[in-house]
Amino acid sequence: MAIGDQTRLNSRWRLAGFALAAAIAACTPLPCLADPSEFEPQAAALDPDYAAGKKAIEAKNWDAAIKPLASAALREPDNADIHNYLGYAYRKSGRLELAFKHYKRALELNPRHRGAHEYVGEAYLMVGDLASAQKHLEELRKICLLPCEEFADLEREIAEYRTKSSAGRSR
Repeated sequence: MAIGDQTRLNSRWRLAGFALAAAIAACTPLPCLADPSEFEPQAAALDPDYAAGKKAIEAKNWDAAIKPLASAALREPDNADIHNYLGYAYRKSGRLELAFKHYKRALELNPRHRGAHEYVGEAYLMVGDLASAQKHLEELRKICLLPCEEFADLEREIAEYRTKSSAGRSR
């Protein structure tokens, strides 16, 4: 076999190897493309307080959610999901200072936590801080390489906030 033929053959094998690697990568779910809002959903099944807090949130009973979630957070202080749910319950109950504290902790533990970015953005809108809400929308834009519910929800909330703000100024 001539040197030129060997070089072409090696190039074909290399190209085939790259094609195979690309095909495998395309078919493998990548965590960076699909960050769930809750990173450890099985944790609620293992902790009765966490489960009770989530159930109270589903029932929109914010105050009833706080106590069991706070207990779960004492046992698992490094669980970003618990802090996110605590922030959510505090925000919905009108205790924004505590909500911000828990959202901040959730994002310290997991800077890619989509739910925490969405919810803290909504909390910022509640206190009239559009710029901070937009920063979290931009973070979601980076995190959600594919469309994600958290980005769409915060984007909608920001649009509604702007509409209400401009309607209030025009009166």
